[in-house]
This record gives sequence, C-alpha cells and structure tokens, in this order.
Amino acid sequence: MSDETTVLIADDQALLRGSFRMLVDVSPGLRAVGEAAHGAEAVELATRLRPDVVLMDIRMPDMDGIEATRRICSADVDTKVLIVTTFDLDSYVYESLRAGASGFLLKDTPPRELLAAIQVIAAGDGLLSPTVTRRLIAEFARTPTAPPVGGRLGSLTKREREVLTLIARGLSNGELATHLFLSPTTVKTHIGRILAKLGARDRAQLVIAAYEGGLVAPPRR
Repeated sequence: MSDETTVLIADDQALLRGSFRMLVDVSPGLRAVGEAAHGAEAVELATRLRPDVVLMDIRMPDMDGIEATRRICSADVDTKVLIVTTFDLDSYVYESLRAGASGFLLKDTPPRELLAAIQVIAAGDGLLSPTVTRRLIAEFARTPTAPPVGGRLGSLTKREREVLTLIARGLSNGELATHLFLSPTTVKTHIGRILAKLGARDRAQLVIAAYEGGLVAPPRR
C-alpha cells in the first residue's frame, strides 16, 4: 500500500493545471492522478480515481467549484477538497466550507505553503488560516440572529462544547491542551468524539457547526 498522497487538479486554465501538476509531482510523498477542466469533470474523476485531495478552482464552466465540492463531499468517499482560487471574496470562503471543503487558499500562496496545505488536508485536518477564519466570522456577523444551541450540538457534553468553542476560535490541539490542562491524547479523543457526534469531516466543518449552532457568537462591529 502506497504512502503517497494522491491529488486531482481541477482548474479551467490548462497552464495552471500543468503548473500545479508539476509542483505536486516533484514533491516527495505527493502524486497527481488526474486533471479536470471543469466541475463536472472533477466530480467524475474524483468518483472514479478517489484521490486523497482535490485542488479545486471556483469559477469554472459547466459546473463551478462550489457545486463540484458539494457533490464530491456528499459522496461516500474519503476525498478532501482544498479550494485554490484567485477570488478572495467572503461569500466564496463561506460557501466553499459549507459545501464541504476542508480548506481555502489563494493562487498567490507560496508553493511551499500549498504543498504543506495538501498534506494537512490529507491528514484530516481542516486548513483555516487566521485571515480565512476572520472572514468566516464576518460572514456570520452579517446574519440577523444565530439559532440557539440545539440539534446536533445538544448531544455534546459540557467539556465537548468547551473544546468545540475553542476550536471555532482558532486554537490548535497544543493550545487546547494548554488552555484546558489536558494531555494531547485527551484533546484528540475529545475532538474525535465531537467529529463523530456532529458528522463532521474535519476542523473546518467543526467551525461551521459551532457558528451555525450558535455556540460561538461573532464579535459585534
């Protein structure tokens, strides 16, 4: 069984697809398995090839990257989606994450950071940079009223809600352990249980759940 992380590249610009593919293929531990020129093709290839990670553009013909992400992430596969786009707009960040994406990067991200992001996403961790997190919070700040905590969040214990709140505020596992005076192993156990109870794929989805469930309120401007 290979230890390589397989990557599918979806972008309507052939030059960018080729550049991303070269970057991936020369990186130890990564291997590009296909290219898609539009969203529908990305869905078809992701279903057939089952890559670990899809690098997904947003604006593409026939089907955009957000809809393609939604279809890939709703299928019964372990493929993760990393949005890589030139469009730095709040609505795209929010909709991409709601569709099931595990992270969001701009195309001017340095190559080293992009490659690291692929590995982070493949390992099952959501990639939310502080800038993206602030935009996500701002999006919720524009909504009239957050719904009360309930539904799926009602199944969480008091400690699990505490952990989820801190995750939504951007704390890493190490910071969680320090803040809550817990061992790293215990923190991972709590996060695993929260993921299972909420049916979330990764930390990015936990942040969405915390805000949409009203567990965390965005700051007032």
